[in-house]
Amino acid sequence: MAGQFAKPRSESFEEVNGVKLPSYRGDNINGDTFDEKSRIPDPERMIRAYCQSAATLNLLRAFATGGYAAMQRVNQWNLDFTEHSEQGDRYRELAHRVDEALGFMSAAGLTVDHPIMTTTEFYTSHECLLLPYEEALTRQDSTSGKFYDCSAHMLWIGERTRQLDGSHVEFLRGVANPIGVKVSDKMDPGELVKLVEILNPENKAGRLTVVVRMGAEKLRVKLPHLIRAVRRAGLIVTWVSDPMHGNTIKAPCGLKTRPFDAIRAEVRAFFDVHDQEGSHPGGVHLEMTGQNVTECIGGSRTVTLDDLSDRYHTHCDPRLNASQALELAFIIAERLRKRRLGSDLSGLGAQFKGLVSF
Repeated sequence: MAGQFAKPRSESFEEVNGVKLPSYRGDNINGDTFDEKSRIPDPERMIRAYCQSAATLNLLRAFATGGYAAMQRVNQWNLDFTEHSEQGDRYRELAHRVDEALGFMSAAGLTVDHPIMTTTEFYTSHECLLLPYEEALTRQDSTSGKFYDCSAHMLWIGERTRQLDGSHVEFLRGVANPIGVKVSDKMDPGELVKLVEILNPENKAGRLTVVVRMGAEKLRVKLPHLIRAVRRAGLIVTWVSDPMHGNTIKAPCGLKTRPFDAIRAEVRAFFDVHDQEGSHPGGVHLEMTGQNVTECIGGSRTVTLDDLSDRYHTHCDPRLNASQALELAFIIAERLRKRRLGSDLSGLGAQFKGLVSF
């Protein structure tokens, strides 16, 4: 958000009806229109991308601090097209419980006008891909002497740019931002250990996030080896699942899409592996929108392959729509609830055992 304007591509060229042109690489490099002029890289696009990012951040700040994020407005966050759906019903039930809790707080004399109840903090993150853009926005902090990339709070490097001796790794090694690295099933455990040591030489908690994108079946096989290698080396990382990028397919109509069932399966596999290894699932990275798009197939309000062209708005990757995102959020919340309850029960069991032993 507010900065992801560059797009990594597997192929340098695209061919349509026998015409071959350079690939579209994101709005801050060239245009998506399939003609020769649009595909010429234009550095002025970086300036326009910066201005658009600044405007987006200003809008987000206004929403975050202007009362829109107040908990009392929870029922006003409903989206029209989630009505008459299981996700909409569950959301409204949750919103009603929040309202009840706020009412109890008011009755107990606790004000709901406190800033913590009316505002929220937010952070932005994007892939550190176009180095000239990132370098131009890097500044040295006058108090600490450290360098920060001010294009986002957190930057990450992708599967294509994580070479140990590559320029992207070298750049992120030198900035003090929280950073991430995306890894697929191609990542060797030994190579991951070396990469972590380069990017986080002080082994500082919170500095480095490893974002796993593999597909459910490959993740169940590969992720345990990565977790064990990092643990043996005594390294600290945050493990995050990206269930989107490992599940992209091309529909018969030519559009890219992602099956919701595959996304859900990878999220479940991610939690299963961490339960198995005794490690902690640190987060989930999703590509989503509040709009009622038809870009990912499946979900309880089923989007079919035939529906894709109805509201396919993305110029980059297919996103979950609001209904699909809510459905996945409830699945994750339920998994976390069960994990928490299991932990609480284990703790009570240990205390009870200690009392009996005494």
